[in-house]
Amino acid sequence: MRDGVADLLVRDAKLVAVCDGAGRELPGGWVAITAGVITGVGAAADPAPEAATTLDASGCLVTPGLINTHHHMYQNLTRSYRPAINGPLFSWLTVLYPLWARIDEEAAYLSAWVGLAELALGGCTTTTDHLYIAPRGGGDLWSAEIAAARELGMRFHPTRGSMTVSVKDGGLAPDSVVQDDDEVLADSERLVKLHHDPSFCSMVQVALAPCALFSVSPALMRRTAELAEKLDVRLHTHLAEDPDEDTYCLEQYGRRPVEQFEEVGWLTSRAWVAHCLYPSPAEVTRLGAAGVGVAHCPSSNMLIGGGGFAPVRELRAAGAPVGLGCDGSACTDSASLWIESRAALLLGSQRLGPGGMTAREVLDIATRGSAACLGRTGEIGELSVGAAGDLVCWPQEGVRYAGALIDPVEAWLRCGPVSARHTVVAGKVLVRDGELTVPGADIEDRLRRHAAASARVQGLASGGSGQRR
Repeated sequence: MRDGVADLLVRDAKLVAVCDGAGRELPGGWVAITAGVITGVGAAADPAPEAATTLDASGCLVTPGLINTHHHMYQNLTRSYRPAINGPLFSWLTVLYPLWARIDEEAAYLSAWVGLAELALGGCTTTTDHLYIAPRGGGDLWSAEIAAARELGMRFHPTRGSMTVSVKDGGLAPDSVVQDDDEVLADSERLVKLHHDPSFCSMVQVALAPCALFSVSPALMRRTAELAEKLDVRLHTHLAEDPDEDTYCLEQYGRRPVEQFEEVGWLTSRAWVAHCLYPSPAEVTRLGAAGVGVAHCPSSNMLIGGGGFAPVRELRAAGAPVGLGCDGSACTDSASLWIESRAALLLGSQRLGPGGMTAREVLDIATRGSAACLGRTGEIGELSVGAAGDLVCWPQEGVRYAGALIDPVEAWLRCGPVSARHTVVAGKVLVRDGELTVPGADIEDRLRRHAAASARVQGLASGGSGQRR
């Protein structure tokens, strides 16, 4: 604090859930933020500092900002695409890959801008994005996404995804969206050097993310792991998502997916994976011992996951960090971490019975667990002094919360639905009173341009890509 005055004071909360590992919950609490970092946290009885700006959290549960560990934002260009829905993963991908081959920088920028805005409205303050298509002539899609994140002020972990196995090689994707190994690795290194900021509380960190074991060569997986070690960045991919993946890996490599994952050098705490629905008990133990993180994507798993259930409690007990992910907007058709949090609560109870998952477990997964997946424990995902000034005020008033008087944390997911009243990232208010507040941003213009890009990608209209900004 400068001369005892904070930049921002969030005060008069119904409850502040600190999520620092000690289980602290502060009735009538407040949080002070200065220069983007938390400089004070207290309960109603604790004296709050003076502040340049005060944000009213009365009637709200205040939590750390939720952290999205798996997403494909470009897919919001093909939401609810009828020819693809209600099919298993491999057929779903086969229908959509030719459409995604039409994506360019303009479409990547707009899909990211809209996707990030949607996440912020739903209480997300940090998100990854797994962009693994590289349409020939499409331009620098990853830098376009990063430009959108910087405009909005979201904390962003883009991943340089890739595919190298096309239909002619026995894969699913058309030739027009795959690259060769050397091209992928060279561009991965370029993007890390151009955009990755490893400093504490940084706003952009880049990871390397071959799409899946069935869409890249084993050589690329190995070389990507080596490059990530050299550049000191994280690794991300899909793993054990669908029964067809088991079949593919057994036929191609004579191994199950987790065994192949280990064979190519990815069984390391540098990696986090999406889904992980089908590991055996022995594989759960192996993943946990290595510290491999898992992005739990409950809505996607229920819609196109082949009927599997991620063994969330077992993975956590084995030592694997488990975070929350909303996955691509073409499979779940929404990007709300509140929806995913509630789905995780319900799916846990469906899988293990009453008490199979609690709201506090889900909150821990969506904050501290997600931070651990991204290698940022103690930096994001908690409301402690010195951590990033990212938080959400969840309103708990009105008809939907009538009678919920005792436990605001359980009410957060059992009642609702709810969106953020306020979303704060690095001490800046991105959402105020449920509305996006980005200076100079014409939201309606972005939506019009997004609609035009979506129509073009879906083959409903033609035209050039226009100007990105």
